[in-house]
Amino acid sequence: MVLIADPLTPYKARELLTALAQIALFCHGEGLPAAAEVWLSREVIERFIAVGCPQVGEGTRGNYRTRLLRLREILFGGECRTGAPAGLSAATANRPYSSTELADLWGWAGAQPTEELRWGCKTLMALGIGVGLDSSEVIPLRAHDVRCPVHDGGPVVVATRGRRRRDIVCRRPWEGVLVATAKRLETPGTARYLFRPNCHSRGTNTVTNFLSRTKPGQGVPRLVMGRLRATWLLALFEERLPITVIVAAAGVDTLHGLSRILPYLPGTPAEEAAALLRGEK
Repeated sequence: MVLIADPLTPYKARELLTALAQIALFCHGEGLPAAAEVWLSREVIERFIAVGCPQVGEGTRGNYRTRLLRLREILFGGECRTGAPAGLSAATANRPYSSTELADLWGWAGAQPTEELRWGCKTLMALGIGVGLDSSEVIPLRAHDVRCPVHDGGPVVVATRGRRRRDIVCRRPWEGVLVATAKRLETPGTARYLFRPNCHSRGTNTVTNFLSRTKPGQGVPRLVMGRLRATWLLALFEERLPITVIVAAAGVDTLHGLSRILPYLPGTPAEEAAALLRGEK
C-alpha cells in the first residue's frame, strides 16, 4: 500500500508505514480481515483514532489520522458514510498562554531547584515568547547567535540556524533574559550552545528530556514550546503587524502555517470591521 502511494521521500515512507503498522495491529486485535479496504475504511480509521491508540498523545493521534486518510485518498478516495471525522483537541498543544499562565510559568522557572534548570527554563521562555522559536530551532543555537545591541536601546536579534535560517528581532520584554543568557556563556574561542550548554549530545528530544527533569508546580501549566510560539504569534497579530512581517519572522512559506492561531484571535466589532473594509481611516 505504501509503495502504491509513492511517497516522495524515505522519511515520508517511514511515516506512512508507522501509521499503517499501528492500525494493522489494531485491526488484528479486533478480528478484522487483513485487507486494505478494511484497514483504510474511514469508519475503521476513526475507531482506531478514538480507541485504538490510547498510549500516544492527541497530537500523534492526529498525525496518524492525517497519514491514514491521505493513504486512503490515494488508494481509494471516497467519503465517510458516518459523516465528518471526530474532532481532536490536539490544537490545545498550540493554545496561547494567558497572562496569568505566563506569570505562573515565570515564577515556576525561577523556583526550579538547580541553577541549570532555572536558566534553561527561562531561556526557553525567552526564545519561545520573545522570538517565536520551536524546539527544533532552539537546539542548535549558539550563544553568539544572540546579537546584543551595540548601543543603548538597540534591538536584540537572534540568528536562527538550519532550514528556516533568518534573523528575528526579540520582543522587548524578553531582551534582557536572552542577553543575560548569552553573556554568561561568553568564552573566547568557543561556540557554546545557548540552551543546555554543557550537553554536547544533541537530538530532537533535547528540549523534552530537559523539561522532564524539571520540578512540576502545583496549578502551573506545562511549558510547551508550541504554546510559547503561539503566544508570540498572537501578540504580533493583536498588535496588527503587517502579515508579511509576521510570515517572515515566523519562518513559514505560506499563511497555512499560521492558521492554527486564528481561533484565538479576538473578534473585531462590526462597526470597526465595516470601517476597515470600506477603507476609512
